[in-house]
Amino acid sequence: MHSRLFLAGIFSLALAAEPLLGQDAAPSAAGQSAASEAQPGAHPRQPLPKPVNLKVLPKDISREDLIKIMRGYAGALGVECKFCHATNPQTHKLDFASDARDDKTIARTMIAMTRTINDQYMSQVHDPDAMPEDKHVTCGTCHRGHSMPEHFVPPPGHQHPSQGAEPARQPQ
Repeated sequence: MHSRLFLAGIFSLALAAEPLLGQDAAPSAAGQSAASEAQPGAHPRQPLPKPVNLKVLPKDISREDLIKIMRGYAGALGVECKFCHATNPQTHKLDFASDARDDKTIARTMIAMTRTINDQYMSQVHDPDAMPEDKHVTCGTCHRGHSMPEHFVPPPGHQHPSQGAEPARQPQ
């Protein structure tokens, strides 16, 4: 158990340290001075542009919140940014605003679907034994780290009435 937590911590630290979403991360003020000293004549990096072409997520979302959400999606599906985002043929970098990949359109549909499920259906669950996370679906609810949701196969001998088993009868 401790080794899983340790590995999760290391993985989280590695994600936090790597450049965000395939772009060069804007360095902190301390990082700028260290980079300038290491490379004479180096220019400080320009701030990254504001996200554009947001159709499902809030248009005023902060860059940090957007990156956190995107990393959550990537982890829930076990994919990398290039799964949904197209590569610009001239720069060979990811073009986050492009709608060229069908998987990005599918992702938007799935985001809207989970929002609807949570707002219209899960909000109606009034189970006193359920924790808040039990009443909220995410991409990981179905995908569980796979780009395609895995099909549920009930354990042997456990049939649902719609699968041909007789419904349980009440004693008379």
